[in-house]
Amino acid sequence: MKEIYSIIKSPRLTEKGNRLQETEDKVVLKVDPRANKIEIKKAVEQLFQVKVSKVAVCNMTGKQKRVGIRSAGKTSDWKKAYVTLSEGKINFLEEL
Repeated sequence: MKEIYSIIKSPRLTEKGNRLQETEDKVVLKVDPRANKIEIKKAVEQLFQVKVSKVAVCNMTGKQKRVGIRSAGKTSDWKKAYVTLSEGKINFLEEL
């Protein structure tokens, strides 16, 4: 098993994520692209001391970006996890 701090990269603090957290007890996280659902669930439970009932993941493709006049670049691909909590709460805004 990987290190729990290397599995979870950062929270995704967006309007949609805040709405999901308030209404459906879901947390949106940016995770390691090589991590699977079981590793994400164990890492969240150990790191935040909550109970996780479900984990859904989706791979996000990087966007095309312009670099200068002639050349184009691309941002990195990354993985997003929607973690449904059954017990406990995680509030990232109070931590800041």
